[in-house]
Amino acid sequence: MSTSPAIPGGLLSEFGREAFRLEILGEHGSGWPAEYGTGPWCRVVRAAQEAGKRMYRVHVLTRPLCPCAEGGLVWGLVRYVAAGEEYYVLDVTERENPVRAAPDFWLFDDETVAAPRYGAGGEYLGVDFPSGGRVPEFRAYRDTAMAHAVPFAEWWAKYGT
Repeated sequence: MSTSPAIPGGLLSEFGREAFRLEILGEHGSGWPAEYGTGPWCRVVRAAQEAGKRMYRVHVLTRPLCPCAEGGLVWGLVRYVAAGEEYYVLDVTERENPVRAAPDFWLFDDETVAAPRYGAGGEYLGVDFPSGGRVPEFRAYRDTAMAHAVPFAEWWAKYGT
């Protein structure tokens, strides 16, 4: 699971209204840094919230969670939500994935798409910026994911360990 992939150009601090993230991979990389959940990502989220900006994401997952994903949920997300990020879960364990064709991506202000690329081991390889003509496709992925997701707290109350 990635919380703050390297997005060039300051997009994570310079967006105007909202930043949406669709997270479809169960794991991104391995291990958790010591400051995970209290360090740079929480500062980014807090700064956005204090500026009146919305940061929200949908994480597509299946149960049972791998240890890395479960660790991220337990260790990090409570802190992210406390910092101001809205976090939703789209659990596709017992249903078809309504956004199965979507890659991991960020959508900034309904205008700019940044799609991180990952290697087979989950390591970050860079980011693609799909052309403006594809932005409606990513808006549709966001809208579909949000329509089928539930708030993290609701999901965790039902399935958390």
